[in-house]
Amino acid sequence: MALQLRCLTRKNSSFQIYKVISRCLSEHVKDVKTKALLDKIIRIDHAGEFGAKRIYQGQLAVLKNTPSGPIIEEMQEEEEKHLAEFEKLMRERRARPTVLLPLWDIAGFALGAGTALLGKEGAMACTVAVETVIGEHYNDQIRELMEDDPEKHQELLETLKEFRDDELHHHDIGLENDAEKAPFYSALTEVIKVGCKGAIWISEKI
Repeated sequence: MALQLRCLTRKNSSFQIYKVISRCLSEHVKDVKTKALLDKIIRIDHAGEFGAKRIYQGQLAVLKNTPSGPIIEEMQEEEEKHLAEFEKLMRERRARPTVLLPLWDIAGFALGAGTALLGKEGAMACTVAVETVIGEHYNDQIRELMEDDPEKHQELLETLKEFRDDELHHHDIGLENDAEKAPFYSALTEVIKVGCKGAIWISEKI
C-alpha cells in the first residue's frame, strides 16, 4: 500500500511538472507570435507613413505655391507626426525597418510629384487612393490586435485608431478638392491602390 501511494505521488508530481512545462511553452509560443505581429505592424506602418510623407513632399515640390499648397502641407505635417510615433515605437520595441526604405523614399516622392504634374486634381486623386488603402490596412491591423489581446495592446490600438481617422480625413479632403475631376480618375486611383498594396505586401516580408 505504501509503495502504491509513493508511485501515485510520483505520477501526480510528474503530471504537475508536465502541466507547468506545457503552460510555459504555450506562453512562450504566444509571446513569440505576439512579438512577430507587433514587429510586422510597426515595420509596415513606419514604411507606410514614411512613404506618405514623401508623397506629400513630392506634391509640394510642384504645388507648394498654389492654393492647394497649405492643404497638402497640413496633411504632410500629420504624416510626419505619425512617422515620429512609429520611429519611437521601433526604438522601444527594437523592431527593424524594412530594407526597402530607400526605394520607398524615391518612389513616394516620384508618385507625389508625378500626380501633382497632372494638377491639383491629380494630386488629390493620389491622396484618395493612398489613404483608402492605408485606412483599410489600419482596420486590418486593429482587428489582428483585438484578436490577440485587446487589453495588452490598448495603447497601440488607440494610436492606430487615431492615425486611421487622420488618414480617412485626408481621403475626404481629397474628394472635397476635386480628386474625381483628375484625368482618368478611376484608372489612376486603381493603379495607385495596387501599387500601395504591393508595397505593403513586400514590406511585410522584408
